[in-house]
Amino acid sequence: MHRSNATDTPLEIRPTDWSVLCARLRGGRLEAVLAELEQRYGRSGFFEGEPLVLDLAQWPAEHDPTALEVEALLRALRGIGLQPVGYTGASAGWTEALRGRGLLPATDVAPSGARAAASPVSVAPAPPPAPASALVVERPLRSGQQVYARGRDLVVLAMVNPGAEVIADGHVHVYAPLRGRALAGARGDAQARVFALAFEAELVSVAGVYQTAEHGWPDAVRGRATQVRLVHAEGRETLRLEPLN
Repeated sequence: MHRSNATDTPLEIRPTDWSVLCARLRGGRLEAVLAELEQRYGRSGFFEGEPLVLDLAQWPAEHDPTALEVEALLRALRGIGLQPVGYTGASAGWTEALRGRGLLPATDVAPSGARAAASPVSVAPAPPPAPASALVVERPLRSGQQVYARGRDLVVLAMVNPGAEVIADGHVHVYAPLRGRALAGARGDAQARVFALAFEAELVSVAGVYQTAEHGWPDAVRGRATQVRLVHAEGRETLRLEPLN
């Protein structure tokens, strides 16, 4: 069964304590980062112009990207609605490429604590989010359809067919067969969960950690009422699938 954990993926986009998002890049292969962006967010706008800081502290210094690779990365990030404004933990090669494209060094933004040498991006603490009621969908979702509950939970009262996708910043509740893709905690909420009345999903994800049905689901949850949550085990984040009855 294929798994992707936040500790080993080439890309991890998460909220910070500031009014910017942080994208941690790892692995030393920008083509893997671009593939991860495509797999998670597709080509359409997912975010709404949120500013973004690139955290490069875990990027191997010997794998500095070319100017064309950096341009492709920034274009892909803007394509899903993010606005790269700064960077932290960058090598000399990254710094030259990013500064040449208008990004500034940032300090005390990324959780890694990496420091940059020049003036920081000015950021302010994010205001507390306004409470929002759940988005309720009453119609079946067909292949190719996507519903995103920004800043709230998503409740689906009809079948999510194969090829359809339901996404929420909070919990995802499907009170019908879930046969497509369900992504909870889309902006990094590790407490979010996926609930399904009949679990037959193609893919489930919580806070960017996902699992697919490539080799089938365990008998204990397949076709049954199920919850999916994120747990920490042996220093890693993994998904736990649990029957609800």
